Amino acid sequence: MAVRDEVAVIGVGCTRFGERFEDSWADLAASAVFEALGDAEMTSEEVDAAWLGSFKPWLAGERNAGTPLADALSLMYMPITLVSNICATGLDAFRNACFAVRAGAYDTVLAVGVEKMRDVESRSLSRANRDEGHPFYGKGRTAPGFFAMCANRYLKTYGVDREMLAKVAVKNHKNGMTNPRAHLRREVTIEQVMGAPLVAHPLGVLDCTPTSDGAAAALVTTRERAESMGKDYVLVKGMGLAVGSERNVFDADFDYLGFQPTREAASQAYAEAGIREPRTEISMAEVHDCFTITEILNYEDLGFCGRGEGWKLVDKGTTNIDGDLPVNMDGGLKAFGHPIGASGLRMIHEIVLQLRGKAGARQVSSPRYGLAHTLGGPGALAAVVILGN
Repeated sequence: MAVRDEVAVIGVGCTRFGERFEDSWADLAASAVFEALGDAEMTSEEVDAAWLGSFKPWLAGERNAGTPLADALSLMYMPITLVSNICATGLDAFRNACFAVRAGAYDTVLAVGVEKMRDVESRSLSRANRDEGHPFYGKGRTAPGFFAMCANRYLKTYGVDREMLAKVAVKNHKNGMTNPRAHLRREVTIEQVMGAPLVAHPLGVLDCTPTSDGAAAALVTTRERAESMGKDYVLVKGMGLAVGSERNVFDADFDYLGFQPTREAASQAYAEAGIREPRTEISMAEVHDCFTITEILNYEDLGFCGRGEGWKLVDKGTTNIDGDLPVNMDGGLKAFGHPIGASGLRMIHEIVLQLRGKAGARQVSSPRYGLAHTLGGPGALAAVVILGN
């Protein structure tokens, strides 16, 4: 079902990401939702349904269901659906909310993403790979280890120096400095990134996203209703979701130089939005920079440049805020943080602010289209959403 120009975002909210030990899962969810409601000048009684994005709510002691959101916001007996789709969780919750509105099932729908990740043992997610799922395929696999293999393959194949990875971190930390909600609000130098303790060669601590708590939310309705209510809205132009296999690393065709799910999800979103030249038609992007190498691979998979050319966009400053194609204006996962279920909706929050011209010191000049992209697992699935005026 096509949603292009039929679904409007009328309210967004986002908490500060970081070590939120003083706040519960419910506190974070409520803060993001109440901000989105305030932004839309609405009350919770005007919301018809909700999609909750949370990868593993049980990490924070919550039920693996929609009930934690009902409890947090007193949304008793409202239809609430839990979405858990690895790192694509937030954008998938948003995608389903948009489909519900477009189908005419509901007038106004809430999409919220929330995750508490700092109150648990630091190795809990790595241990899950060991203890859960297939008895062979996940053993010994960690996110840094997997993306380090991608980085090594990329640097060797294209003759690129590790300094290009460091430039991604420098850019995103600089952007995060302008954002009071970001987890890591400090600038770093190339020397600091390259000299940081190694996690999995060639990736050091400053090449990796932090583990964070946080929440983000968005309210969507029909374009017609948004106009009749006089809302400051942003339109959904296209959406895509592609799910492959976490066993892709055993596929003889997988070369560690890009991810087919991103290419497929982007193709779906571009087709719906009518975008043929993403490099020139997309004004800005929030992409899944879980590691510095991932951002560079994303440039190529999203069609912003050719294969093996992503590093050139960083080197030339093309993806800086004042460049031709700003990427991760709010600091990205690298500086903003990555509470898994919240990240996709955090991206929606930033794109909406940018399109409204309300992003402050990090405002992009005259944006038309903004792209949000999340990548899950070992490049196993991806979601892409395009917003515009």
